[in-house]
Amino acid sequence: MQSISHARPIEILLIEDSSTDVLLAQEALDVAKMRNTLSVVKDGVEAMAYLRKEGQYSNVQRPDLILLDLNLPRKDGREVLAEIKAADEFKCIPVVVLTTSRAQEDVLNAYGLHANCYITKPVDFEQFANVVRAIDQFWFTVVTLPTAGANGR
Repeated sequence: MQSISHARPIEILLIEDSSTDVLLAQEALDVAKMRNTLSVVKDGVEAMAYLRKEGQYSNVQRPDLILLDLNLPRKDGREVLAEIKAADEFKCIPVVVLTTSRAQEDVLNAYGLHANCYITKPVDFEQFANVVRAIDQFWFTVVTLPTAGANGR
């Protein structure tokens, strides 16, 4: 495993259907001043098309980190998480579940599906921004991540 080269922006895929939460995440990342590219898809079907580089997503970069809401239309986050972690080409991408659910069943299920962490979204903007900045700081400053070409992918 190698750390991400800081010569290029960090690729973050946000899978979120709430436009308010998308805006909050964008603002929080802007305030963090980290070099990142935030791509957003609004449901699980789009998320898998993005990861597989299908259709309109044929030229996207592989994400270095996925922020995943559980309650999504068309294909929910639990199904998306299961597909990501079952696929050899995606399973090394860290997935941070970022959701409103505090249900212990969802927490256990997410970790059972190999989520890398589970965070309940705060409702207050300042707290939400702090959480997003902490995610950014931890995953891109503290943690060593595999490069996109690791494992021959």
